[in-house]
Amino acid sequence: MQATRILAIRHGETPWNVDTRIQGHINIDLNETGRWQAERVGHALAEEPIHAIYSSDLQRAFDTAQAIANAPARLAARTPTPAHITPHLQLRERHFGHLQGKTWAEIETDHAQDCKLWRDRDPHWAPSGGESLTVVRERIRQCVNELASQHLGEQIVLVAHGGVMDALYRLATNQSVQAPRTWHLGNAAINRLLWTPQGLSLVGWGDVSHFEEANTGPRDETTT
Repeated sequence: MQATRILAIRHGETPWNVDTRIQGHINIDLNETGRWQAERVGHALAEEPIHAIYSSDLQRAFDTAQAIANAPARLAARTPTPAHITPHLQLRERHFGHLQGKTWAEIETDHAQDCKLWRDRDPHWAPSGGESLTVVRERIRQCVNELASQHLGEQIVLVAHGGVMDALYRLATNQSVQAPRTWHLGNAAINRLLWTPQGLSLVGWGDVSHFEEANTGPRDETTT
């Protein structure tokens, strides 16, 4: 049976990642480290056949996608590169409603009940104006099915966010949204999945070998 290979990439680091400030749907640019990470992941994928790149429309993800599409190493190797990146709203981060823009410390102090429900991974709780874990999981499932079904026998790139990566991992390993997270969701790590009409399966996760020259690895996502 034909399948679609997926390279799932979280965006590079942002200033709000460093501050543990909740980004959600707020548009935040990459910081200097994040731009370097985007360049490194672009270089790492330079010789990979990529038939399409889909990205969250939020700037931090879209800029990371551009670094993958336009990596000098890719262009020098004359590896087939998509003509453009397709932005997709359904690849956005989870909407955190009234908690967006706040740090974890602020949430723990000023929104203790919300913080507990969040930490407990209540599947149906949603911050005011935001999304629940159940809603996010279904959004990502539908999005991946829609995109991957168009590329049987090909490899595509999905550039998105920590919450999206978490949903993909859970879908591929058949874990509930309530299960404690034991996997890393690093900035610009390379995650490999396989899609068939029966669903997702995991091929490889959290590859950060393209950062070996650095003294520290990418930051883990703290909001999932």
